[in-house]
Amino acid sequence: MATHATALQGTRRSIGREIPHAVSPGLWTLAWRRLRSDAVGMVSLVIVAASIVMMILSGTGLIAADWNREVGVNYAPPSFLGVETPAGAPAAVVGPTGEPAAQGSQYQSNVVDPIGDVLEQLKSGRSESQPAAAPPATSGSPATSGSPAASAPPAASESSSESVDPLAAVMADIRAGKGVGAEAKPVERKATLPFGGDKWGRDVLKKTIKGSETSIFVGLASAALATFLGTVFGAVAGYFGKWVDDAFNWFYSVFSSIPYLLLILAVAAVLQQKGILTIVLILGLTGWAGTFRLMRAEYLKHKGREYVQAADAIGASSARRMFIHIFPNVSHVVLVQMSIYTVGFIKAEVILSFLGFGVPVDVVSWGSMLNEAQNELILGKWWQLVAATTAMALLVTAFSLFTDALRDALDPKLKGRAGA
Repeated sequence: MATHATALQGTRRSIGREIPHAVSPGLWTLAWRRLRSDAVGMVSLVIVAASIVMMILSGTGLIAADWNREVGVNYAPPSFLGVETPAGAPAAVVGPTGEPAAQGSQYQSNVVDPIGDVLEQLKSGRSESQPAAAPPATSGSPATSGSPAASAPPAASESSSESVDPLAAVMADIRAGKGVGAEAKPVERKATLPFGGDKWGRDVLKKTIKGSETSIFVGLASAALATFLGTVFGAVAGYFGKWVDDAFNWFYSVFSSIPYLLLILAVAAVLQQKGILTIVLILGLTGWAGTFRLMRAEYLKHKGREYVQAADAIGASSARRMFIHIFPNVSHVVLVQMSIYTVGFIKAEVILSFLGFGVPVDVVSWGSMLNEAQNELILGKWWQLVAATTAMALLVTAFSLFTDALRDALDPKLKGRAGA
């Protein structure tokens, strides 16, 4: 043995360099190499990462913070259509005769004032009750005498002419308010917006960015909750087996027997609570069944392998064997499931908000935009519908393609292929 070691050292000295020691790359290194070789997967990853960054910037108020500001006219068309488009341009101001009004003029309404007659009667009654002007006095008239009786009738006339206008205070307030409003500088609204405006004149582009914050956050948070529950339940059921596995399987069968969309609609109708947290809880607490099935099968397969038995031999606890030794070998399944859930939950949030079970009225999402767009489409205002559907379709397609690429990259059967 000593002679062999001496000969090996002599060989190293004669070669003049150390024998290289090859290190086998890990699972995630191989997965990243395979993912980089997939052009579609990398483009999808860039779109998904950009969407997440946009969600963070919108949540911190750096972009689209003033999405609810009325900056344009009602139903302002997109800028590339121009103002004079029959599909979405605001109607020209028309006068009472049916002819277009002059630039800067105001439309005179023909609405009848319901209290106009009352005001006229009050004004005419007040003017009639006032004393008429006294005729010029003559030298022979009794009024020229200095008797006190001569001045009594005018005093009586003044006392009888006093009348109270019941609407005087209201009209004074109205005039005061009108004066304040007239002094204020009018807000200039744009006739067109880059991607159009809604019925209140809010920018559709900023609404789409703000809606992506709600939809993406709901999708990611719900997917994280559902994946966590499914992983924990599947790990416990698959590792311990026996009656624990039977109990979780019964629970899983109950959730799987109900169609998923009907289940979330039923839970949303029972809770009668609108809000982002409510949607996250609804989707997360009802969507863990798929991850549970896969993780249970993985733990049933891995719990009898040699590395788990070796961990048991050195005294590792059950929790350590489940989540320190086995979980890293099945984490790729969790990651792929989370990506799939994110796509499904974004669509589920849109459906809930479209049906009125999602976000409240003061929160914007892609689903609430589609809910508003269904009424606007009847009037020919299509830009909010196109903006919301395009943004959702782009993100969902990119997430789906990225999920497929990630599943192929993390597949252990591809270790010996290109990029490994």
